[in-house]
Amino acid sequence: MAVLPPAARVRPRKPLLTPARLGIYAFLLTAALFFLVPLYVMLVTSVKPMAEIRLGNIFALPLAPTFEPWRNAWQAACTGLECEGIRGGFWNSVKITVPSVLLSIAIGAVNGYALSFWRPRGANALFAVLMIGAFVPGQVLLYPLVRALAAAGLYSSLPGIVLVHLVFGMPMMTLLFRNYYAALPQELFMAARIDGGGFWRIFYSLMLPMSAPVMAVAAIMQVTNIWNDFLLGLVFAGSDNLPMTVQLNNIINTTTGERLYNVNMAATLLTSLVPLALYFFSGRWFVRGIASGAVKG
Repeated sequence: MAVLPPAARVRPRKPLLTPARLGIYAFLLTAALFFLVPLYVMLVTSVKPMAEIRLGNIFALPLAPTFEPWRNAWQAACTGLECEGIRGGFWNSVKITVPSVLLSIAIGAVNGYALSFWRPRGANALFAVLMIGAFVPGQVLLYPLVRALAAAGLYSSLPGIVLVHLVFGMPMMTLLFRNYYAALPQELFMAARIDGGGFWRIFYSLMLPMSAPVMAVAAIMQVTNIWNDFLLGLVFAGSDNLPMTVQLNNIINTTTGERLYNVNMAATLLTSLVPLALYFFSGRWFVRGIASGAVKG
């Protein structure tokens, strides 16, 4: 059998621009424009004076850029009867998001750990109930939750809205941690049991150090969901704890005076800065957590 020389075995190089590759580039470019064009319009509108906005060319770059709309959106825009900007809603969202995320991740991790390794009696039934809770529409639960929180004296309060977010986030957090722990080798748990480790000792010394990927995924999901929430904050937070999204709605839907599109755009961007920053700075951790099995199952 004749052996071909090395030069004859070299495969011919494919052309860089094939019809299939051009189609992929066109699709990716269209998808990128679909998301980036609205962001561009919001950015340029937020730094334009109203005189330029009235000209009607929303894609034009600002001729006299100004950050006065951003200042007004932060500390002077009217969110109802008060004209103190959206900064109050920002701090309300921080006060709601931080304890809600920490508590839901902590309880979800313990639930997932118990359901994966200790498997108490009725563990499968309990897990099924939690999963059913994940698919119940929130609107169905509004009235029962209002009555329950009112009876407990927590309605329209900060602990009340934190408890509501904890309840709504618990099924998904339990599912995430349960699937992640179920993928870990049972031999690790059995070795820890032979060494005399108890429930909490194994959890703190063995499981938590290996939970960084799933915790990153859980934190990003919970922060994004709770920060962007509108319905639960409007119903349960009370007038003193309205989150940023509710105050943004009040700014945009103000019916008195001239509609200030530059201030509205600046307030919208300010409201979305936290989720955007979270994705920009921790996106690789989110991808790494998914790749390591955080959402398998």
